[in-house]
Amino acid sequence: MDKHKCDIRDKEDLTILVTQFYNKVRAERTLGPIFNKAIRDWPVHLQHITNFWETSLFMEKSYQGNPVTAHQKVDDQENNSLEMEHFGIWMNLWMETVNELFEGKIADLAIQRARDMASILFIKIFEARSLS
Repeated sequence: MDKHKCDIRDKEDLTILVTQFYNKVRAERTLGPIFNKAIRDWPVHLQHITNFWETSLFMEKSYQGNPVTAHQKVDDQENNSLEMEHFGIWMNLWMETVNELFEGKIADLAIQRARDMASILFIKIFEARSLS
């Protein structure tokens, strides 16, 4: 019997979501090596990404950074090898994790915002390649 899932309510929920999501990412055979090479301090990264989602979903101004620049840097470090497949795997893991843990309007918004972000990052990575 499934227990009823709640919606994403606060930063504590986001911490659980982000932590479980990145546990999957780090273990995934395509994404894991990229993330494990790019991220030097996982606790700091998880807090940073939790802040990103808190800002995105709850309009709390806890995130400071530029995701486009960060992902362009990773693509450079990976010899411009990031492809749509990488973003697709990332998106599938995000949706899977959100749906395992939560349901509701904010959970749906988290999936939609991730979809939008993946598309924008993918486009911006390719734009940066054409400028170099």
